[in-house]
Amino acid sequence: MESGRGGPGRASLPLLVAVTMTGTVALHIFVPALAAAAADLGTTPVAAQLTITLYLVGLACGQLVYGPLSDRFGRRPVLIAGLSLYLAGLLLAIPATSIEVLIVARVLQSLGACGSLVLGRAMVRDVSTATDAARKIAILTMAMTLTPALAPAIGGLVAGAFGWRAVFVVLAALVATLAALVVVTLPETNRRPVALPGIGAVAGAYWRLLRHPAYRAYLLAGACAGTSLYAFLAVAPFLLVDRLGRSAQEVGLDCLIVVAGMVVGSAAAGRLAGRMPILRAAKVGNGICLASALVLLAVDRSGSLTVVTLLGPLVVYAVGIGLLGPNAVTGLMNVDPQAAGAASSLYGFTQMALGALFTLVVATWHDGSATPVAATLIGAAIIAALSLRRA
Repeated sequence: MESGRGGPGRASLPLLVAVTMTGTVALHIFVPALAAAAADLGTTPVAAQLTITLYLVGLACGQLVYGPLSDRFGRRPVLIAGLSLYLAGLLLAIPATSIEVLIVARVLQSLGACGSLVLGRAMVRDVSTATDAARKIAILTMAMTLTPALAPAIGGLVAGAFGWRAVFVVLAALVATLAALVVVTLPETNRRPVALPGIGAVAGAYWRLLRHPAYRAYLLAGACAGTSLYAFLAVAPFLLVDRLGRSAQEVGLDCLIVVAGMVVGSAAAGRLAGRMPILRAAKVGNGICLASALVLLAVDRSGSLTVVTLLGPLVVYAVGIGLLGPNAVTGLMNVDPQAAGAASSLYGFTQMALGALFTLVVATWHDGSATPVAATLIGAAIIAALSLRRA
């Protein structure tokens, strides 16, 4: 493998997978420590949950910028710049003495981390031939599915043992190590830099995609599936700790159990590929989501909420997401193969923007019950169902 600033060469797939996974680790790993951070900083749950909501906003907006910049200046320097910003945000968060400073730090983290998310995927595509592209993308997709499953468990263990600030210490060490590996070993993979497109050209590409009814349908359905579960993750520490008496370590493991359902759903989507039409598989997945969210609402309103009755419907909901999401993404990418890059960027933006909206809704509505979470999940499933009818 070439290293440094040499010409295009072979890039390590494990490193590219790690780079991509790092983009959302900071989102999920901090969830179990949210309640402890709020108590330590003397702030409200609503204010603390802004560290999740605004992180999603940063991820959404940044994805529209990093792609064009890397097309012009190369993947490697833009990735290094993003990792540097990511690390700066983590270092700012460690000594934060107010929620305002922590929120600023989280926004900086997200604006740097989304570079890892976008450029990791782009570099995998750059170094993939026609024969092995599907295999590498499948590996990357599975890794991205595992990230929200593993990160909360790790965050819960670290926060429970060493305090919430230790979460950022661990993550800063990880990002610094990853940045060093990128600088030393990762070659430039963009063989054909292009002129930086104007805002009008970028907007025109997005507009052409949005004019396709099928693209709009799969875009909205897939985005709802991809981030609706953040409605639970944003309030999980408060719901599980304050209402059900769980510890920080247990919150991380509970989130692991729920998000692991997405792995099961994704595996099912892979097995059904080619056997069931994309649209039908997406509708089946969404039907599972809607049914499980209705069960959760009924459980909460009947006063029967326990750890088991909360996590059970959420795991089933996550299975539905795992089935709906990949099929929706496949559908929107097939609308215009010549605009696959723009289709992916617009999907990433919409996904994170809706995730921010969902977390904001539950944060504002949070009353100590599971009703805000259940109602938000029901709303997302209904929106997805209506969208898929137009596909």
